[in-house]
Amino acid sequence: QVQLVESGGGLVQPGGSLRLSCVVSGLSLDYYAIGWFRQAPGKEREGISCISSSDGSTYSSDSVKGRFTVSRDNAKNTVYLQMNSLKPEDTAVYYCATRFIKCPSRYDYDYRGQGTQVTVSS
Repeated sequence: QVQLVESGGGLVQPGGSLRLSCVVSGLSLDYYAIGWFRQAPGKEREGISCISSSDGSTYSSDSVKGRFTVSRDNAKNTVYLQMNSLKPEDTAVYYCATRFIKCPSRYDYDYRGQGTQVTVSS
């Protein structure tokens, strides 16, 4: 059974940092790319980052580039999203999702986690 479980969300002040984790079971990160997405109330789901299955190359959207970093630990089957310099507009539910070989897109993925809430507020 494939599961993706996110953790690490919470309440943080503007300018602060959080690290999200996505623990994957039932498949190997050697063959599956992992993407991070977020969705705020009343807004479209947004793809923000992805790490490839092959060489670990990464992609970040313009909205988070330079602030968020995606990484993975294949031995732990875990992908991380380090979020720095957080802004109130980063408030959303954050999801990880996976697709065989290619980075998942917003609505095209093989499996997805349940999400973790991130709230940036003073």
